[in-house]
Amino acid sequence: MRVSAKTDYAVRALIEMAGRDDGRPVSAEEIGRLQDIPHGFLQAILADLRRAGVVASHRGQAGGWRMAQDPAEVTVADVIRAVDGPLVSVYGLRPEAVSYNEAAGALQHVWIAARSSLREVLEQVTIEALVERELPAEVAARTDDEDAWRPH
Repeated sequence: MRVSAKTDYAVRALIEMAGRDDGRPVSAEEIGRLQDIPHGFLQAILADLRRAGVVASHRGQAGGWRMAQDPAEVTVADVIRAVDGPLVSVYGLRPEAVSYNEAAGALQHVWIAARSSLREVLEQVTIEALVERELPAEVAARTDDEDAWRPH
């Protein structure tokens, strides 16, 4: 899986919003400054998140961006889908929509299994868990394996 800059920036922006103790909106400028995200790119990401109903914008002097959903209900998978589309796609198609000839037929099962594996992690980790720095035990356990940290 390749994590796009768009996904990484979106998750980091949501961590900034959800991590506010006062619950007040935060400006895109402040999010960009705190997370070193280019302003124009951040605006496009925030628009995607707004269309998905994850964030809401508020106008005015005290305006900015805030979570439109409970951070405990928004998963990393939700964010990826909002800004980049499906977790796994094969030349733009969902794995179940891909068709192969008989010789390569098992490959579709690999793509389906890969998506299932990603879901096991990405659908468990919420924005709130990231803010609190408390990953679900099943996810944290995957990082205990030294091999997980090695590039292959």
